[in-house]
Order: sequence, then C-alpha cells, then structure tokens
Amino acid sequence: MRCSNSLLRFFLLVIVTAMGVFMTKASFAQNEQHIATFAGGCFWCTEQAFKELAGVITVTSGYTGGSKANPSYEEVSSGRTGHREAIEVVFDPTRISYAQLLDLFFKSIDPTDAGGQFADQGSQYRSAIFYHNEEQKNLAEATKKSLQEAKIFSKPIVVDILPAQKFYRAEDYHQDYYKKNATHYQAYKKGSGREDFLKKTWAGREDVPICPIRPKAQKVYAKPAVEELKKKLSPEQYQVTQECGTEAPFANAYWDNKKPGIYVDVVSGEPLFLSLDKFDSGTGWPSFTKPIDPANVVEKKDTSLGVVRTEVRSKQGDSHLGHVFEDGPQPSGLRFCINSAALRFIPKEEMEKEGYGQYLKYFQK
Repeated sequence: MRCSNSLLRFFLLVIVTAMGVFMTKASFAQNEQHIATFAGGCFWCTEQAFKELAGVITVTSGYTGGSKANPSYEEVSSGRTGHREAIEVVFDPTRISYAQLLDLFFKSIDPTDAGGQFADQGSQYRSAIFYHNEEQKNLAEATKKSLQEAKIFSKPIVVDILPAQKFYRAEDYHQDYYKKNATHYQAYKKGSGREDFLKKTWAGREDVPICPIRPKAQKVYAKPAVEELKKKLSPEQYQVTQECGTEAPFANAYWDNKKPGIYVDVVSGEPLFLSLDKFDSGTGWPSFTKPIDPANVVEKKDTSLGVVRTEVRSKQGDSHLGHVFEDGPQPSGLRFCINSAALRFIPKEEMEKEGYGQYLKYFQK
C-alpha cells in the first residue's frame, strides 16, 4: 500500500505539473489576443470589412450598448433596447495594430451620419467605437480628431466613443452573411448607398493612415473576399492564384523582365521577391534564387501530376505562386519558378511611393 500511495502521488504530481504548464501556455496565448468592438450600421457590412484581414482571428456580429440581456434581432431592430448592431473583433496585436483597425473602421462607414448609417436609420444603427481600455480610448479619440482635421468631410465627425459593454452574439444566420447570401448582400450594400459612398470618398486614398499614433512602416497584407478578388483579378490571375493554375511559358509578363524592383503578391501585396535575386532559368517563367523573407512564403507538398513537387504559396494572401526546385544556382541551389500572373512588379523608382521603401536598402549595396 505504501508503494502504491507513493506511485499515486507521483502520477498526480506529474498530472498537476503538466496541467500547470498547459494552463500557463494557454494563458500566454490568450494574452496575445485582443478585442476590438465597433458599431458601423448593418453588421453584415462591417463584418465583411474586417473578416479577411491578416492578424484578425475572428469577427462576430452581435449587439451591444443597451441594457436588455440576450436581445433578439427583432428586439434590437425595434430601436427600443438601447443596443446597436456591432461586431466584436478578436485580433493578434503582433500582426495587426488597433490603430490599423481604427483606420479600416472609419473607412468603412459614414462618420458624419448622426442618425444611423446609409439606408439604415435609427439609434440601433448609429456608429460607435467601444473601447476596452484607456489605450484604445486614446487612440480612438486621436483618430476621430485627426479625421476631422483632415477636412475630408465637410460635416462634423459624430462617431461615439464609449466604454465597452457586454456583447451579445447575433443569431447564426447573421454570421458570415456576406458569404452565405452573397447575391443579396452585394445588392444590399450597393442599394443602401454604402458601396458608392466609400468608393467616392476614399478613391486613391485607401492606404492613407488616419490614426496619427501608429508605426508608419506597418502595412496590412490581406486576402480580399472572393467577390472582390473576381473583380480585381484577370481570369488568368484568378485561375493561377486561386485554382493552382499554370500560365504558358515565354508568354507571360515577367519571364524576361530585367528592370530593378520588387515583386509582390498580386492578391495581398505582400513582398515576395527582389529583381536582385531573379535569374534566367531558360524555362520561360520568372525564376528567383530566394524570397525576400522566407516567412512570407509557405511550402506545401504537391502530388497533383503524379510526382512529388514543392508548391510555393504566399503567407497572407494564400495565393498559389508556383514551385521551388533544387536545380538553381549557388549559393542557395534553389529555383523558385513563379507564375507572372501571381505577381505584381513595382519598379525601383516607385517602391517608396507604393509603400515598399524599406526594401530599397538592398539596392544600395
């Protein structure tokens, strides 16, 4: 019995220790996730605006700001609960900042509408930023002030900045509505006036930061929604990047491009290759010895042709780029064989303007 009790105590100690390690790791991981809450009128539209951002973990449509517990959509729509349609964004602050989320929020609403948002009027559709701590509050107030001083709008910025309250998840059929009911969603977004207003207001200024307190070097690389991709990409670009297609050799945009510059993902804009690492492989496709940053490229096993190859995809855009082979020149010995259709080339003289100035240092060696 004495031996059994000792063994029992030993195993209990091992289990408790393991649980402690697991809980510590779980707590650490949880601390890496922050929450942002925004009300921007119809939550179908605000959810879609944030859903595809790199660094955003989840986006949930729901209700907040009122006093009624567990409200239904019908109750909130009546305007008598004090709640507003809102979204709760869980994000990784090491990949995307709260300042960047604020920029996107202000660029996805009409911040001068005191009665609601576009075709949806009433207190339940009024815009608001619900802050979860003093830092978020200060950033929200600074961003609101900065936007007012920018004089983009002739009317005052009337977005409310309020302390976060309990958030109630909306009914399941409201979650991912823009995907589940894409046709109706697109018709609503267009018909409500939101789509045209945002295009007219921010055309040519999409990447202009609003929040004055943010690292200027930060840039969001994200994969747009499928509907937007189909509008943005040519049929060949879509087929290559989204359906793992292959373009024809010697009949593509960059196979023999010799200009200095940077090649970025045509979908997300994330930096992939430099012209400095490009070489003529004789294959008829753009070939590189290495990516700018290996972290921006994902390698996957590919057996689609009955042989084992290594597929190359972009990290944030999840675009099919091409394949990597071990028959390249030294010192890497690698050949990244990439489809031109998966790339956008930015000449060296335009890199600063396009937001890739940090990579100009490689051309100065």
